[in-house]
Amino acid sequence: MQKLTPEGLRIVTEVAARHGVSLDAALAVLGALVSGHGSQAQFNHPDLGGMGQWSQGGMIMIGDMFNQGLKFRVDALCNELAGLLRSQPPAKAEAMQFQSQSQGDGGAVSLFVPGTGTDRQWWPPELGAPGSTGAQNDMRYAWFPASRRVAIQQGGQVRVYDAGEHRISGFSQQQGDDRSLTFTSQFGVVRLSELALVSPLSHPAKNPSPAPAPAATLAMGEIVKTIEQLAELRQKNVLTEEEFAAKKSELLSRL
Repeated sequence: MQKLTPEGLRIVTEVAARHGVSLDAALAVLGALVSGHGSQAQFNHPDLGGMGQWSQGGMIMIGDMFNQGLKFRVDALCNELAGLLRSQPPAKAEAMQFQSQSQGDGGAVSLFVPGTGTDRQWWPPELGAPGSTGAQNDMRYAWFPASRRVAIQQGGQVRVYDAGEHRISGFSQQQGDDRSLTFTSQFGVVRLSELALVSPLSHPAKNPSPAPAPAATLAMGEIVKTIEQLAELRQKNVLTEEEFAAKKSELLSRL
């Protein structure tokens, strides 16, 4: 992510305090939103309930799935930071000039130092438009469903992988010394190291036939929604604690 100006740092610090999270957490969301073009973000931070995803329009998931208060605060944080990014003027090709409106004289105050970021499109142009993008720590990633490719940028280097039959729905980067990247597909959790590295970049066959998803496999969003519905039934004493725990364990095993 680009370097913040002093005024930009002040604005983000105030946003973090307003939503009850650390500055580091707010910066993690901001970086993810920049990679997601201001409309989506994938993040992993303890202040935000662990691994989570947000999309403009109301979709919000966090690791601490039953903490409704935290979910509301994370959603509000993402919406406010996304609003700051949307207030930018048209971006120049050589740098992303995100801006927010200052109070008082009505002038624009730049959030980022011009020229300290990277181009909006960092992946090879042959891949076209990504279906989703995200960033965690020092790594950025993009998923291209049409060509079934995954692009990873780390340390200034871009690598492209063949996703094969996987249809990717989420990424996660392990914390600590082992920062290995995993993703979720219709077949469950898969490590990036299990995919074939495409080098040099090759073009897939036209109109590849999609692989059928196993009937017992549900999308992550569907599983989270089902667990939340079961939790409401438990609170109403329709389900016992044991019945809820057994069903929750069964659903989570499908991820």
